[in-house]
Amino acid sequence: MLNLSRLLSPKSVAIVGASPTPGALGNSVLQNLERHGYSGAIHLINPKRDEIGGRPCLKSIDELPEGVDAAVLAIPGPAVLPAVQALARRGVGAAIIFSAGFAEGGAEGLAAQAEVARIAAEHGMVIEGPNCLGMVNYAAGIPLTFVETPVLPLEGKPAVGIVSQSGAMAVVLGTTLMAKGLGITVSVSTGNEAASGVEDYVEHLLNDPATPAIAMIVEQFRKPARFLALAEQARQAGKTIVLLHPGTSSAARESAATHTGAMAGDWQLMKAKVERAGVVLVDSLEALGDVTELVVRSKPVRRGGTAVLTESGAFKALTLDLAERIGLDLPEMDGATAARMREAIPDFIPVSNPMDLTAQALVDPDLYRRTMEPLLVDDNFAALVFGIIQTDEATSARKFPPIIDAVKALKPEKPVIFAGLDDGAPVPAAYIDALREIGVTYFSSPDRAFRALRHLNRLAERDFASADSAPVTLDLPHGVVPEYRAKALLAPLGIPFPQGGFAATIDEARAVAATVGYPVAIKAQAAALSHKSDAGGVILNLADEAALETAWDRLYGNVAAYDADIALDGALIEGMGARGTELIVGARNDPDWGPVILVGFGGVTAELLHDVRLLPVDLTHDAILAELRSLKQGALLDGYRGSGALDIDAVATLIAALGRALQGTPAIREIDLNPVVVYPRGKGVVALDALILAE
Repeated sequence: MLNLSRLLSPKSVAIVGASPTPGALGNSVLQNLERHGYSGAIHLINPKRDEIGGRPCLKSIDELPEGVDAAVLAIPGPAVLPAVQALARRGVGAAIIFSAGFAEGGAEGLAAQAEVARIAAEHGMVIEGPNCLGMVNYAAGIPLTFVETPVLPLEGKPAVGIVSQSGAMAVVLGTTLMAKGLGITVSVSTGNEAASGVEDYVEHLLNDPATPAIAMIVEQFRKPARFLALAEQARQAGKTIVLLHPGTSSAARESAATHTGAMAGDWQLMKAKVERAGVVLVDSLEALGDVTELVVRSKPVRRGGTAVLTESGAFKALTLDLAERIGLDLPEMDGATAARMREAIPDFIPVSNPMDLTAQALVDPDLYRRTMEPLLVDDNFAALVFGIIQTDEATSARKFPPIIDAVKALKPEKPVIFAGLDDGAPVPAAYIDALREIGVTYFSSPDRAFRALRHLNRLAERDFASADSAPVTLDLPHGVVPEYRAKALLAPLGIPFPQGGFAATIDEARAVAATVGYPVAIKAQAAALSHKSDAGGVILNLADEAALETAWDRLYGNVAAYDADIALDGALIEGMGARGTELIVGARNDPDWGPVILVGFGGVTAELLHDVRLLPVDLTHDAILAELRSLKQGALLDGYRGSGALDIDAVATLIAALGRALQGTPAIREIDLNPVVVYPRGKGVVALDALILAE
């Protein structure tokens, strides 16, 4: 674990490039420290000045006393490397580098950044950046940044730690969270991460009892495996990580490569992995702030549906539409809850969810409490949302107090969320503050409230259990493992393939076909022939021995014409099977993120609809079934509009077998089973092809 104490809680600070000029980076850092009453020693370095603002200036880093905790480098990029070398000689514990032009600036900048990292490792320095905006330790009142920022004391507020590769976005997020009345423990922008990365700061915050949640903006994880391990630790410790990770578009991936020196990554693979570890992945800055607030302010969101109390029939319909689009469960009120609700409301209001209370609460303000009470004790509902019309200060004065009093009286153990329907209504801040003080998150938009809640619903719904099965180690040769050998390796795992066998000669082919029974298929086999169809290396529906003999010669001739350098091992002879529904099933052992399985519908829809899911390799059988049903065409698996249900259990069993092989055989780079034909329920599956790539 990297010790960050000298960076985040320095007892002495040096500003290299200190300046008397307002707006200059070095001046801004000094003003921040003085404005917030930093009590440690401050050393200013400027060879052209004897003093700045009454503080003496040193001429060079070499004049620093030994063992200064942290230095801020507010100097041009070309001067950074000599400065870091000088800081190391003086035993400075940490440095913040604002300058850009390193890994994101080409080969020369990359080499300079590598040298910065080498010096840091050799001397035990912690370096934040380069290309960053610095850090703010709000809990200790230490702003080492050139951004003028209010360092507000925590004072018992729900608190968040911010870790962002982007300095600008760290500032934006901090502003957002403070405007929501939240405290911030530490905010760090990591920039290019020459010698410390997001993983180091997450690990630090996991050990900070004042930080129950971490909000992150990351363009590329440089140590994915370590982050996943930390995220799992956070989940088990009851701390929530909320992550914004751009990169769903190709343009965004290219931008990330130039912004922080990150290399473009596979966003979908990242998504599958971080969500498996318990991270809440959001898709906008607004959602990052909204979900983070909900995490730290409200009661934990448990598995279950949402109840909505509102004052508009039209909004009730709009809520039903939105809930369907985002997958938010709005269970009906029934049984004892419906009976209690019927007693609580006037006859002209129907019992429903969402429930339109009409304007009745204006004349009967206790209606809010009476309708809340049965919902808060019904386990079918994991959260309660008020969708309230605020209009003006007079209307707010008639609605907010009874809602606030009801929450205080009922002391809910589930989230209660207030969503104003009329964004921009002049609601007195005192009411919003009062809601927040009793753990009610206030949203000025119901859409944002429902979407934020749905993110945490999904977290509560995740099955984090791992399959209780032992990994399997395969003895693999290096490189491409051709189909006939791949099938021989995978079949003992329980992966079904067509009946057949390998033949090195036409005589062996005849014998295999006689055993299998006609019609058969013949497929060319060689490690150098990954795409057999392109070379004419697959011939189907051979009806008899004469057709097989003709096809044997034609197969060899086709491959020779395609590439004369390919020497076939022989051919695979397999029985022709019945038609069924085609799936794509593949696997990949990513060098950064580790193993993952891809499953989706085959044929033209694979490319047209992008109907695939990436699955962790250790899912339980039930979790795999849930993932399969989450495909865009997942309804087809259980039967749709008269079509019969398919053998989805057999698909899950095949995927689990593939997962065991990936877990036990790190040498696997890829496995491709394409297509996998699925038959009606109880009839199983069959993988028509198999290819393994091993390192």
